[in-house]
Amino acid sequence: MSTSPTSPASPPADPEKVDPAVWRLAFTVIAGAMAVVFDTTILSVALNDLAADLHASLSTIQWVSTAYLLAMFVTIPLTGWAQARFGGKRLWIASLSVFFLGSVLCALAWNAESLIAFRVVQGIGGGIMMPLMSTLIMQAARGRNLGKIMATITLPTALGPILGPVLGGIILGVGDWHWIFLVNIPFCALGLYLAVRNMPDDKPVPGAPRPRLDAVGLLLLSPGVAAVIYGLSQIEGDSGFASARVLTPLIAGLLLLAAFVSWAWPRSASAVVDLKLFRHRNVTAASVLSFIAGITLYGAMLLLPLYFQQVQGRDALAAGLLLIPQGVGTLMSRTLAGKYTDTIGPRWVAFAGFTVVALGTVPFAFVTDSTSNILLMAVLLVRGIGMGAATIPLTSAIYVGLKPTEVPHASILQRVVQQIGGSVGTAVLAVVLQHTLAGAGSPAALADGFGTAFWWATAFTALGIPMTLLLPGRTKSSASPGDNASERPEMAAAPTP
Repeated sequence: MSTSPTSPASPPADPEKVDPAVWRLAFTVIAGAMAVVFDTTILSVALNDLAADLHASLSTIQWVSTAYLLAMFVTIPLTGWAQARFGGKRLWIASLSVFFLGSVLCALAWNAESLIAFRVVQGIGGGIMMPLMSTLIMQAARGRNLGKIMATITLPTALGPILGPVLGGIILGVGDWHWIFLVNIPFCALGLYLAVRNMPDDKPVPGAPRPRLDAVGLLLLSPGVAAVIYGLSQIEGDSGFASARVLTPLIAGLLLLAAFVSWAWPRSASAVVDLKLFRHRNVTAASVLSFIAGITLYGAMLLLPLYFQQVQGRDALAAGLLLIPQGVGTLMSRTLAGKYTDTIGPRWVAFAGFTVVALGTVPFAFVTDSTSNILLMAVLLVRGIGMGAATIPLTSAIYVGLKPTEVPHASILQRVVQQIGGSVGTAVLAVVLQHTLAGAGSPAALADGFGTAFWWATAFTALGIPMTLLLPGRTKSSASPGDNASERPEMAAAPTP
């Protein structure tokens, strides 16, 4: 499947300087993507309010989040084909408009069922926007200064799980649940205005061959990923993974994904996602590490607020405020991480980042019911610094040495593996926590159970440390993906294993 890359401006004379046109495009897509990134995490603290106001059970209201995530995963694989078919600017404006419409409808929902249906509308728009955001920027940058650029455009994605619950708690403190969705409107309106004004017109050339949609691959991949995510989201209670409500969709999803691999591999770029990108060592390593990063970020974000709530008795807003240092740490490290990714390469920046995250998680394995929050907030600051340093090189390394037509496929792969990693991490740590807390009747016993779960989170992070050594070393920022790759070995993808 071919695609029409976003038309960038001429590269600047100084290869170390980011083209102003690239920055303009980056801030344009960030403005629109902010609503999508924060929407899910802000909503996570509103489920109890929704259940009470809409007179629905918590199990029903949970579908407000689940339906949104499933809709996202159904549409993510369409992004590459849709961009080639309609152009990046048109697709961005259309998907942001769909998300805008979904937000307005959600704010007007009159019962749980209508809210769930309108969340599907939101998910359709958001599912296309997130991989498209990375694709548009990478194609415009032409491989130059990837670390510096990715440090900017991935900032909302990194801060969403950290600051979202805080914002949700504040919104619910001064208003009701309708404002959870109304707050998206100014972001969407600004994003649409900037997109019309700033994004280059990259519509397909009239008369040019139109890409064909890999319908079979789409019907295998989208339901497969959605079924896996749904199955993992159903893990609860003592049965854990053994429950039929978990195993049935999980096994069905894995079978569909296996069938997709069999279908897509021989078709290469004509498939909805080009799996032969995994022949590039940097794509494979970055994908595996993105999976682990998903476990580390989302899995630990399940444990951290629950510890403050269940062991220390904090409410949702207080727990969210205690997590702010982690967001501050992420902010502190991202600029330097982007700079050093461009100068010394993704490998050692990711190595340092994963190591710091692991070390920053270990102290939580020793928590008690009386551990000082000042100490824990200091540790969270360190952990946040590691998260910022770990994610930047992954989001840039996966594109090193790729042709512009391969960039959309890489964006889809990274988005899918990171979200599946987040679902796996949340599911596994939820099961571990349920078993370790079984029978715990005192704050001290609860703290011991959380300590065991944090050891698991530390182990997941430690698995990624040796994997970082497979990432590319120092790259030449003035080179561009797929541009004379054979003559520029420092920018070419690592050799096929």
